[in-house]
Amino acid sequence: MTEATLTALVSPGEVDAPVIVLLHGRGSDERDLFPLGRELDARATVVSVRAPFDAAPWGYGPGYAWYRFLGGTTPEAESFEAGQQALAAFIDRLPRLLKREIPGSSLLLGGFSQGGTSALAYALRNPGRVAGVLVFSGFLASHPSIATNASTLTSLPIWWGHGTSDGAIPFENAEVGWQALTAAGAQLTSAAYPGMGHSISATELRDAAGWLRSAVKP
Repeated sequence: MTEATLTALVSPGEVDAPVIVLLHGRGSDERDLFPLGRELDARATVVSVRAPFDAAPWGYGPGYAWYRFLGGTTPEAESFEAGQQALAAFIDRLPRLLKREIPGSSLLLGGFSQGGTSALAYALRNPGRVAGVLVFSGFLASHPSIATNASTLTSLPIWWGHGTSDGAIPFENAEVGWQALTAAGAQLTSAAYPGMGHSISATELRDAAGWLRSAVKP
């Protein structure tokens, strides 16, 4: 797995605005979340990344995946590690891609479903690398590389929204993650959306954008 594996769509923004890196869910691609970046922050540079694995061999559809899912909150360890390493390599080369320096205080990471799980995992594995993380319908992965310790979480603003009728990643999985993060002292803002399935609603997107404006100050 090399950094060249990952490609992205980029919409440049204002230099003093955040850089928002978005990760799609399984079976999708970099076009999926790309339009949402402007909804989160109209001035931001938006980077929407394609996951490293073909989704079809795992039965996830025609797009791409960040890892193979085993069930519950457990990813297959090897593919999850490879996906995280590929994401880390991509973020490391992001200044070259954008042709400018990107301080950690300006970098935000978010994603939907597998992308949300991967975004949260990256933030926990790389303390201080991002200014905040947005999780849409993901989970806190059960993987040995992820530690929920206070030294990491007290300085990491996290927004996590989840539908109560999610049939792909049950709401109970979100509650487990919220409890673990809160117990570890996280700066967590959690939001439950009654009746919402495995999706991102307009209300949820507005809530996430409002959180970003108030909680993260690049």
